[in-house]
Amino acid sequence: MKKNSISQISVSITARFAVVMLLMMATATGWSKRQITEKDMGAYLFTFFNDATHSLFMAVSYDGYTFTAVNNCEPVISGDSIADQRGIRDPHIYRAPNGRFYIAMTDLHIYGKEKGLRTTKWERDEKYGWGNNRGLVLMKSDDLIHWTHTEVRIDKLFPKQFGELGCAWAPETIWDPAVGKLMVYFTIRQHAGGRTKLYYSYANDDFTSLETEPKLLFEYPDEKIQVLDADICPMPDGRYFMTYVAQENPGGIKYMISDKINSFSDYVHEQIDGEKGSCEAPNTWKRIGEDKWVVMYDIFSINPHNFGFVETTDFKTFKPLGRFNEGVMKATNFVSPKHGSVIQITKKEAKKLEKYWRNNK
Repeated sequence: MKKNSISQISVSITARFAVVMLLMMATATGWSKRQITEKDMGAYLFTFFNDATHSLFMAVSYDGYTFTAVNNCEPVISGDSIADQRGIRDPHIYRAPNGRFYIAMTDLHIYGKEKGLRTTKWERDEKYGWGNNRGLVLMKSDDLIHWTHTEVRIDKLFPKQFGELGCAWAPETIWDPAVGKLMVYFTIRQHAGGRTKLYYSYANDDFTSLETEPKLLFEYPDEKIQVLDADICPMPDGRYFMTYVAQENPGGIKYMISDKINSFSDYVHEQIDGEKGSCEAPNTWKRIGEDKWVVMYDIFSINPHNFGFVETTDFKTFKPLGRFNEGVMKATNFVSPKHGSVIQITKKEAKKLEKYWRNNK
């Protein structure tokens, strides 16, 4: 064989190896996924939990008004299989630019004693306050069906500043384009007897831990008032719309707008929910193909629990849509959902999810 032929074969093998390596890297990092746009979307996915099971539920809608829970309204993931406290709360689902799905949840079972999971009301002394948990649950999936999960203890990751934190609640995830990472933001009571405030951190690429020590996202201007349950939604003009809960009397949904994803200070006094009693857990999602955004929230002050909805086109005025099954929004086969979130998905993804749970009861 001629020398130049051997050289050409060597170059060919090297080139193929490089291509294979690039493809492997792309797959590992999500680069190979085509960025999905709103034009691809044809359905909505609603994640929530309930107090009875402390587990994860999913519901599908094709019009953004009527939602039907998959798996015959049984949990799709049992809280006792993924959480240190054997129960989860406050599930938030997010679809990142790489096409993957991420769910962040509170690692907490408020009925642990009643369920025989512990001998005390809370995991620690009651001086730490309601719930007094210290961890989150992070999950990742490519198909909404198969999930990896990790339990994350804030006190162990950042013992110097948060070794004695009172709670870590209601985590949510959003892509920070300036940093190129997933930002996880949540409620923290830094120490026993302290106020709950909003903090943010950045997750590692595998979504199995937090890389940066939590920093303050927002604290209420009145030092007597606690805040919790932040939700950040990108606006069409590049700014960010953050809804949150101020624990006033009654506690309700407020909002701020910022040009920075991790800094909010433009305080607006008015509540947007219009409820007579207290509510919490806001989540803002866009209607497919329309310049309309829905802010939904958990009305925990009524029995049975229900969700309320308002709609906006300008992020300044909010049209009431009523509650589930008391207005245009419908829940066909479930009641008393707690602390949910909604994302857009494709019709193919919705059909696949429904089919999977029909066949795997």
